[in-house]
Amino acid sequence: MTLYRNVLLMTLAMVLVGCDGATPSAENGMVLEGKTMGTVWRVSLSGVESARRAGLQQAIQQQLDADDHQISTWKSDSVLSRFNQYQGSEPQPVSADMADIVTEALRIGQKTDGEMDITVGPLVNLWGFGPTKVPTHTPSDAEIAAAKAKIGLQHLRVIQGGSGQWLQKDLPGLYVDLSTMGEGYATDHLARLMEREGITNYLVSVGGAVLSRGKNPSGNAWRVAIQKPTDRENAVQALVDLQGHGISTSGSYRNYYELDGKRLSHIIDPATGRPIEHRLVSATVIATTALEADGWDTGLMVLGEKRAQALALREHLAVYLITKEADGFHSWMSPQFRNFIIENPQK
Repeated sequence: MTLYRNVLLMTLAMVLVGCDGATPSAENGMVLEGKTMGTVWRVSLSGVESARRAGLQQAIQQQLDADDHQISTWKSDSVLSRFNQYQGSEPQPVSADMADIVTEALRIGQKTDGEMDITVGPLVNLWGFGPTKVPTHTPSDAEIAAAKAKIGLQHLRVIQGGSGQWLQKDLPGLYVDLSTMGEGYATDHLARLMEREGITNYLVSVGGAVLSRGKNPSGNAWRVAIQKPTDRENAVQALVDLQGHGISTSGSYRNYYELDGKRLSHIIDPATGRPIEHRLVSATVIATTALEADGWDTGLMVLGEKRAQALALREHLAVYLITKEADGFHSWMSPQFRNFIIENPQK
């Protein structure tokens, strides 16, 4: 799913560390890795026999390939692409998982006043962050208005019935883009796979979405390091203990390009139809599932610092924000996030 081709640059990559501060390795546990959706996946395990490595590697890849076939906008034969290509208004059958991810996206979209909008695909494509080429010029007001006319959560509906699930749109050109939640979606599926395999001590990640259960090979809690919003890969901003939760970070500082002498972020504000320009450079969310965390972080990034803080407090979210100021980076965390902090963040 090439949609996520720059995902390690789009989000604050989570540096996975053990409680002793060391990256889990094959010497004190099992680490499996691979590629999916244009990014990388990583599974760190404790207490699993080495003889299971090949079987687990295959099962993980098959699961992620199946997810890719569901939600890719880069593959014309994916379930989501077929829905986007459909120009009618009749309900289209989808899997229960697809219905769940869209339902969660619509819920978070409503809570963020439409700022987390999975129908923003036409604008994402217009600005060159989708499966189209980078534009040679800044989109005009007319082009932006034309793309905005094709978006809107009110045009998308999930239908749940005893015999199945369906997606329905009342705008023929509606284009659903689930890239904002795809990593969390896939990460949760890896966690479910581990449980089905009888594995209770694991840390799984797809791109910047992470979820953990149990203990690391040292017998301690898994820790996740939130990276500083810099180009230095191992610059740690804060350490957290997920306590069995999912975590995801959205950041504006890495996935960008320059057009007409201006740096453009990949995060598009559906209200303006343009890339965000405010001081908030990253938003990290811890939630019950990686999918939920992955949905909230994008919405918070679009909202900007003050509105994101207000929403986090109103919805009792575990949120960690980093803003870029004249004197450097500053952080803010909600009361709920403090419960997961191991080491105080640097200012």
